[in-house]
Amino acid sequence: QVQLVESGGGSVRPGGSLTLSCAYSGYVDTYQYMGWFRQIPGKEREAVALMGHWGSRTYYTSSVKGRFTISQDNAKNTLYLQMNDLKPEDTAMYYCAADVTVTTMSADYWGQGTQVTVSS
Repeated sequence: QVQLVESGGGSVRPGGSLTLSCAYSGYVDTYQYMGWFRQIPGKEREAVALMGHWGSRTYYTSSVKGRFTISQDNAKNTLYLQMNDLKPEDTAMYYCAADVTVTTMSADYWGQGTQVTVSS
């Protein structure tokens, strides 16, 4: 059974930085895509950053390119999302996901989420 546990969310001022972590356990095939989604109330969940093919391929939604970086430490079974120059529109619940199907942006496994709030 795959388990994903996120941490690192919080409140930050615009322009600030946060690093989200996702500790995973169970059999996670890192050839498949895993990554980060976010959701605000009343809107659909959005794929933010994904990594697959043992780290050789990445995807970023356009609004975070150049500001967010996804990375993975296989020795620690942890996925990260470094978020810089945060903006109020980045405010959302962030979810870690594994076994992501990129054609549908759906996933087989989800974490419980960690809240990120960007406000002055």
